[in-house]
Amino acid sequence: MSSPDAQSTPEPESARSELALSSAPAARSGRSQERRRSLLEAADRVVRRSGPEASMAAIAAEAGISKPVVYRHFGDKGGLYRALADRHIEDLMGRLSTALRQPADRSERTRLVIDAYLAAIEEEPQVYRFLLHRAPIEEPTLTGLVAELTRRVAEALSAGIAGELDLPPSARPTALAWAYGMVGAVQAAGDWWLQTREVPRERLVDDLCELLTRGWVDPPRH
Repeated sequence: MSSPDAQSTPEPESARSELALSSAPAARSGRSQERRRSLLEAADRVVRRSGPEASMAAIAAEAGISKPVVYRHFGDKGGLYRALADRHIEDLMGRLSTALRQPADRSERTRLVIDAYLAAIEEEPQVYRFLLHRAPIEEPTLTGLVAELTRRVAEALSAGIAGELDLPPSARPTALAWAYGMVGAVQAAGDWWLQTREVPRERLVDDLCELLTRGWVDPPRH
């Protein structure tokens, strides 16, 4: 027979209440994060369909909610646009980083990076147009979006250039200058290409690679 001390003591009602109260915020937080992800998916679908014509009303309708609910989760329109931008910028940076790490010579790696960028905007042209052209105009707080994307890509590219050519620290500005010039050229050519589609992507990759590799295949003379 068990002794009285060995028998389990029922948990006090107050302890159970405290446990339920402490778990409630975590449950609400989980539901909020899930709703936030659901809203981002709805925004993605609308932007992919409508591009620069996407509106908050259309995004709310796609999610089956009202606009105030969208604002509750993202603060304002800028918050939603920033969350969308972060998602797609991270995807693009992942593609470019993969291309930069490929075991290839300089010219081929340049080709891979250019193709990775152009493939990304070709796959999601409406997202590209919305985030880089419509969103910064409609939401002034996002005017630095293009500059941020350019900076991140250029810094990754300049690090690759410096490592590939074994440049000394004194040549870092040269690597950055080359990287910013390359990024600007490819972005501008990509904008033109999305608007006109005058040539296949492969042709544009070849043309840009020919232009860019002629200038940086050899280390600088300082």
